[in-house]
Amino acid sequence: MDESAALEVIAARAVETGDRDRLLWTDADRDWASRAAAEVVGEGATAEAFLTRRARLVLERIGPRQPAVPRTVRALRWRPWVGAVVVAAAFVLGLVVDRIGGGSSINLLAPPVFLLLVWNVVVYLTLVVRLVAFRGRPGPLRALLIELAALRTPAGARAGARARARARDGDAGAARRTILETLPSDWARLSAPLYGARAARVLHLAAAATALGVIAGLYLRGLAFEYRATWESTFLDAEQVRGLLAVTLAPGSWLTGIPIPDVAEVAAIRAPDSENAATWMHLLAGSVASVVVIPRLVLALVSGLVERRRAARIALPLTDPYYRRLVARYLGRSGRIRVVPYSYTLSPAARGGLDAILARAYDGASVTVEAPVAWGDDEALANLSFARLAAAEEVVVPLFALAATPERQAHGEFLDALATGVGSGHPLTALVDESGFRARWTGEDERLVARRDAWRDLVTAHGATPVFVDLAEPDLATAEAELAASARGVDDPPRGRVP
Repeated sequence: MDESAALEVIAARAVETGDRDRLLWTDADRDWASRAAAEVVGEGATAEAFLTRRARLVLERIGPRQPAVPRTVRALRWRPWVGAVVVAAAFVLGLVVDRIGGGSSINLLAPPVFLLLVWNVVVYLTLVVRLVAFRGRPGPLRALLIELAALRTPAGARAGARARARARDGDAGAARRTILETLPSDWARLSAPLYGARAARVLHLAAAATALGVIAGLYLRGLAFEYRATWESTFLDAEQVRGLLAVTLAPGSWLTGIPIPDVAEVAAIRAPDSENAATWMHLLAGSVASVVVIPRLVLALVSGLVERRRAARIALPLTDPYYRRLVARYLGRSGRIRVVPYSYTLSPAARGGLDAILARAYDGASVTVEAPVAWGDDEALANLSFARLAAAEEVVVPLFALAATPERQAHGEFLDALATGVGSGHPLTALVDESGFRARWTGEDERLVARRDAWRDLVTAHGATPVFVDLAEPDLATAEAELAASARGVDDPPRGRVP
């Protein structure tokens, strides 16, 4: 979907997942939004069209109740004038840069224009190296945006801040605060590729504008003052200086058709001698245009095309439980959850807790618990197959017991086999049940933390995301939030009961 629709869908998601206790946005509101959107788009519409219309209805209804939500959405929208202001400021900066030589003389071996040329050549080399060596990986701008989006305060500080917010504003105020904190970070993470291309376009245009400002300032000052060209050096003679200038000013000579003065002409202007700098100014301006302005405009055009394509085709993470259950209900299907335990047989109480968690997180999807895969059962691993998983309404969830010691040769191979069967387009979220561990080691808080860390290291090492739950006494709201966070790829999601 396009950028505007994606932002609205992300905002609706922040409202419905941030208000876990249904204080600001009730279950009745959620059902109304789904029914109304389905009626508007009709049967046969795409999931994206349904989600877009539903998000607009959510924002229209919650706006009068919580004006901060639509204000935040408006604040997050891209304003094209921002890029225009940056480019204009860059042109002014180039225009007002101090005179190219200092006084009325241009030292041909040390004009600041050369720094501009060298900097841009370094930038181009960096772009080429990144393209060749890091193809398929996020570029620096995109990586920076993703890192900023994922930035979090420590879990303890976050819990303390939420407790203070609840004490000050009540539960409704804390829910509102969570929504307003979640929305910008979720949008930044989803739109990072788009904003990476957008920032690249603006920066390339700004670099070209700075160079054009330098050229304009060069000629404007040349109309009112006479620049004299000269050079001096302790170590270089005229022949060496001419060779150096022939290399650095070659682009300007090629563009303007002005030949580089020969050795005798260069020797004739060695300090204290000089000559009118018009020829050298044309060569400098031509070099700036060739090395900076033209390449930067081409790069800005390419970045602009990438930006335009990304702005029109933002892909939502439809594997997220939130989207899965909305789309499944719109399609008239409840969705399917397939839980695959490893060396773990659920007790009736644990099965009840599992059903409650998945019903809450996946809105009543049908749950099937497969027969447990026995420890080291290579044949069972080889037979794990999910050929029909491409259907958006089906989710596979591996299940472990925290009481078991995580083993890379057993649990790790199980996760790898599941990942192969599921496919790369369906990231795994592994549930780790703490109930047996808590019953056996009551009050052993340090042991619990250490075992959690061990499981987290193993699960993440095999490309899955762990969610720790107590199936005997499930915290439904926290489990729902953690499952949603794992689907978004959020690091350090809020944990369940902290020992």
